[in-house]
Amino acid sequence: MVFGRILKGLARTRKKIGQGLARIFPFGRKLDEETLDELEELLYEADLGPTGTEIVEELKEAWRKKEIREGQEVLPYLEKLLLKRLEGCEAVLARAPEGLTVILVTGVNGSGKTTSIAKLAKRLHDQGHKVMLAAADTFRAAAVEQLTIWAERIGVPLVKQKSGADPGAVVFDALDSALAKGMDFLIIDTAGRLHTQKNLMAELEKIKRVIQKKIPGAPHETLLVLDATTGQNAIRQAEEFSARTPVTGLILAKLDGTAKGGAVFGIRRHMTIPVKFIGVGEGLDDLEDFHPEEFVKAVLGLEGKVPGEV
Repeated sequence: MVFGRILKGLARTRKKIGQGLARIFPFGRKLDEETLDELEELLYEADLGPTGTEIVEELKEAWRKKEIREGQEVLPYLEKLLLKRLEGCEAVLARAPEGLTVILVTGVNGSGKTTSIAKLAKRLHDQGHKVMLAAADTFRAAAVEQLTIWAERIGVPLVKQKSGADPGAVVFDALDSALAKGMDFLIIDTAGRLHTQKNLMAELEKIKRVIQKKIPGAPHETLLVLDATTGQNAIRQAEEFSARTPVTGLILAKLDGTAKGGAVFGIRRHMTIPVKFIGVGEGLDDLEDFHPEEFVKAVLGLEGKVPGEV
């Protein structure tokens, strides 16, 4: 069931790569330099970027050594090479040794940050955990309103203040409330202005100081939400954020809305931050753990089609 949702969510990326492979490598076609160059172009369009070029170079080397000779041998070899790029890329959500676990979530406006927070909150709530949300993206009224709607829909408490309030004050109140009520998780939504603005990073540092005064060692996770539809731009955002604040994990959102699922490989090429979750649909339940084997199989269509897929 879970793999089916991932398969469906990655349909656009898989369609681009799958149809491209079928066109480039019809059954029985022998490999040559030209077909492998076509494969490089295909992987580039799926946003693998330099990773796609590296993979094709490895495929060419294997072809020259006669380790692979026909088009039908490309897919399993491609799977092996893609999995190699994602070694060590998965990790479970961190937990506090005891008591409250604090999760800080950041990302630029429009990345799917607030919706991803709602999905994560529902996931933890459905698992039986006591979850609270904090609306610390106070400079954007729509973010507070959106989080209020999600919190009511999921059935979890939300700490918020009026628009324009000090984010640190919101976090301070939320920590007090979460500790007093014996919550298991506090998920904090932070401002999502452009990642190039220094004041945003200063604000994140201030929030972290507030958290650490209350709970030494927290936040236990700092998750960065990236919009998969932006492709290579998502990689630049990850680099900018991680250079200014310690990011412990990524949520790759909107994978269902793009044929550029290959951005995962580009991110991994540039940094060792694990991908903890992927968003594979618009529903509240469409947030899945990231498992490299399932991801690669879904991208390449190695488990077949989902019901109703053309």
